[in-house]
Amino acid sequence: MQLSPINQRRLENFKANRRGYWSMILFLGLFVISLFAEVVANDKPLLISHKGELYTPFLVTYPETAFGGDFETEADYRDPFVAELIEESGGWTIWPIIRYSYTTINYDLKSPAPSSPDLENWLGTDDQGRDVLARVIYGYRISVAFGLILTILSSIIGVSAGAVQGYFGGATDLIFQRLLEIWGGMPSLYILIILAAMIEPTFTILLGLLLLFSWPSLVGVVRAEFLRSRNFDYVRAARALGVRDRVIIFKHLLPNSMVSALTFLPFVLTGSIVSLTSLDFLGLGLPPGSPSLGELLAQGKANLQAPWLGITAFMVLSVMLTLAFFMQEGIRDAFDPRKTFK
Repeated sequence: MQLSPINQRRLENFKANRRGYWSMILFLGLFVISLFAEVVANDKPLLISHKGELYTPFLVTYPETAFGGDFETEADYRDPFVAELIEESGGWTIWPIIRYSYTTINYDLKSPAPSSPDLENWLGTDDQGRDVLARVIYGYRISVAFGLILTILSSIIGVSAGAVQGYFGGATDLIFQRLLEIWGGMPSLYILIILAAMIEPTFTILLGLLLLFSWPSLVGVVRAEFLRSRNFDYVRAARALGVRDRVIIFKHLLPNSMVSALTFLPFVLTGSIVSLTSLDFLGLGLPPGSPSLGELLAQGKANLQAPWLGITAFMVLSVMLTLAFFMQEGIRDAFDPRKTFK
């Protein structure tokens, strides 16, 4: 698809910011890898050959009887008995790179949990004997997915509210501003902690709670752009021709007002990730047992004799947020009309 000259210039400006460009490639690359976490880190084999038939345990649940066992329950592929049954049939097994899922407990540790990094558990284990690297991979996926979904929903609500407020102005703008000032003056962190403590936390519920306080950050940016451009000649001409307000807002004004909003989105993304991590650190976030960077930080605080826990969580969060910040720099340069590609 052929890009317009202005979009081509923006793309060239973005690529010219090498730090922002490669940060985006690395950030999205790590996220894509985490999307296939079940293929990278799992306590179930990727492929099994048994008596001439192929099985995919990481996708399908098979009973132990499928491999010659005695029980109808799901086969435990880490059980030496099941492994022996597969080998006796002349079959073979292909395992993921990391033979642990985020819930798998290693009962054969050489030292009490949390155990230090070794050849089997590359980043060690947490205080329950679970592989830290596996939990980091799954936790990265949850954190970024949560941040992206919250950013998208916040953008839809915030941009729409700012567009309506800035376009109509007058009493509409005045009422919205007073409501936003009241809403913004509320102690959002304390309210989130109270609500999270009262309601059983789930991914969806946490998303809704954080959405309550994340969307107003975009309203002011979009509102200012609409207040500036609503009296342009082409807008007045559209009104004179009887074009509906909805069409003017979303087809004519909004595309020209999205530049400032787009440069602000990485900050919303990082804020969403930090908010989820903070709630998990306080024990008010995702349900217990969920792979969470905040929960790993809390374990590091509670187990000072195991520094790999806190250091791992801190490094992953630092890299994640730094890449997002550099992406913001690249996006800002891409939409800056004063910059030209060289």
